[in-house]
Parts: sequence; structure tokens; C-alpha cells
Amino acid sequence: MKTVIGAKTDRGIIREINEDNFCVDEDIGLVAVADGLGGHASGEVASKMAIDVIRDYINRTEKTNKPLIGSYNKEYSGTANRLASAIRLANKAIYEAAQGNSQWQGMGTTISAALLKGNKLSIAHVGDSRIYLARANQIEQLTDDHTLVYEQVRMGLITKEYAEKSNIKNILTNALGIAPDVVVDVDELTLSDGDILILCTDGLNSMVPDSDILSVVTSVDNPSEACERLVEMANNNGGKDNITVITAYIYKKNWLSFLL
Repeated sequence: MKTVIGAKTDRGIIREINEDNFCVDEDIGLVAVADGLGGHASGEVASKMAIDVIRDYINRTEKTNKPLIGSYNKEYSGTANRLASAIRLANKAIYEAAQGNSQWQGMGTTISAALLKGNKLSIAHVGDSRIYLARANQIEQLTDDHTLVYEQVRMGLITKEYAEKSNIKNILTNALGIAPDVVVDVDELTLSDGDILILCTDGLNSMVPDSDILSVVTSVDNPSEACERLVEMANNNGGKDNITVITAYIYKKNWLSFLL
């Protein structure tokens, strides 16, 4: 399998600065988006720190494929455990940095990250940045938002449709840097030819419905163009937050050579 990736980040219409950060490292198969919390520079610091720590950790453990921090979950592969371990290390770094600098106190960030190895996908996340999979003209949200309203959805108290419209939908129940330790959601799946992976901060999915995200990514073959269109659509719909999106198009290698 071969992956072709595009990415774009944008300040949006309303916000003064962009506190989002992202990573695309095709050499190690890492893609990630982070949405900083805390306002002004501190949110930007937290999201950049998360991306930098995770990228560095995955690079350092690439040959061993073993996590260096935290417990090993036998339910998942070494790749998935490394990704979760990288996120736990990022949480520790952000938390300790905030404790040592009064200007950074209270800073945090969401994180959604994926490692692609052949046709195997490992994902891990904390917060409400999302990972989607577009397959067979349908879109599935692979991550669960760590928010107050989505806790209510999981308990069956409200519907997902109601949650999307709630005026408290952005209240997080989990984020990096808020506490010394963090619980990381992890999952794995097998990719198929023609799959499209989408990672985004909530500046996209709060402005653009899932159905429109699906329509855009399936209507073009160029992942960079898809990202451009999605950011433009979010801004046209209000652009109330920073917007970051990564699209990864999965092909069999023989199909990729035909396309190129």
C-alpha cells in the first residue's frame, strides 16, 4: 500500500492567532493534529510541544518498535503501544513545562495521531480532534470526542445530532498537559485500497458537516486540493476557530503507478 498525503492549517476568520499544529512525516508514517488550549501563546506552545515530542519519540523507537514509557497493552501491536507511549510522554512534557512557567499555567492541547505501516493503521487520541475514515462512499468517525456532551451520548442521555448542536460541545473531559498522567484512546484497523484518512481539529468539523467532508475528499484525487477546499468551506461557514486538516489517500502500489 502507498499513501499520498496533504495538509493545511489556517487561523480561521475569528481567532487572532493559530494555536493548532500538525505533523506529516512520511518516512515514519506519522500524521498528527493538535489543537492548543489556554489562549494566546500558551496554547500554541502546548500543541507544538506535543507534535515535536511525539515525532521525536516515534523516530527514536522506530527500530525497536517498543514503547519506552508507560505500560504495554497486549491487546495492541508494538506500533500502537509506541504511539500511545509517545502521547503519554508529550503529556508529561507539557504538564511539567506549565508547572515551571507561570505564563504557561493551564495550557494544554488535544492530539489525534496515526501511524501507517503498510496496510495497518494505528491511531491514538486525547481530546476532541478527530480521525475519520472514508470508505465505499461512507464516512466513519474513528475517534470518540472527549467532551462533556459526548460522555452524555455514550451514556445514552442525548443523541449525537443533539450533541453537535449543543452550546457546550467544546467542554473537554480530557486533554494533554492538564494532569500528570493521561488516559490515551488507542485503536487499530486494516486499510483497503481507496481508503481516505482524515485528521482534523474541531475548527473543521464544527463548521463542516461530516457529509460535506466526505463529498470533498471523494470528489478530488489530490489530497492537498481536498485540504484547501475543506479549509475554504470551514471559513465560508464562519471560520470560528483555527482549522487544521490532513488527508491521506491509500492506494495499492500498482494503482499509484498508473495514477502517476
